[in-house]
Amino acid sequence: MSLDSERFRKIFGSFPTAVAIVTALDERGGPRGFTCNAVCSVSAATPRLLVGVGKSSQTFPALASSGAFVVNFLAESGQEASRTFAGKGPDKFAGLAWEPSVHAGGAPVLTDIALAYAECRTVQTVDAGDHWLLIADVHGGDAYDREPLLYCRGSYSTWPATAGSH
Repeated sequence: MSLDSERFRKIFGSFPTAVAIVTALDERGGPRGFTCNAVCSVSAATPRLLVGVGKSSQTFPALASSGAFVVNFLAESGQEASRTFAGKGPDKFAGLAWEPSVHAGGAPVLTDIALAYAECRTVQTVDAGDHWLLIADVHGGDAYDREPLLYCRGSYSTWPATAGSH
């Protein structure tokens, strides 16, 4: 017998995760995005990562058609945007500064609220139950000296800066 989904969420909600907003451009060139904590490094030798996206995501069609996206890992200042992009609102980008990516088909880079970003091109899409796993090569990106936004047990937090941690 498999584990029920409520207990599964409790298990995986028990440890802090990074918060990211994954962005892409749709077929008309409009920005799309969603909040994601299912991101992991796959390879450093050939820079590659994996992103999980729900099959019901309104952003998935843009990810699929463009074949390119940006993973914007959020800094502490991205908490409000994280909440906005977790919803299904019509204009998640309203009032949010962004620049078009150089290496990911112009997908939005959230420069003001990003801790770091990775410009990606999808190399494989894997069917994983109610999600798609996008495996992508990382073609560009950068990191900023900001505190990371974390999510744990339904709450946001930041990594505590301590002496000698940098």
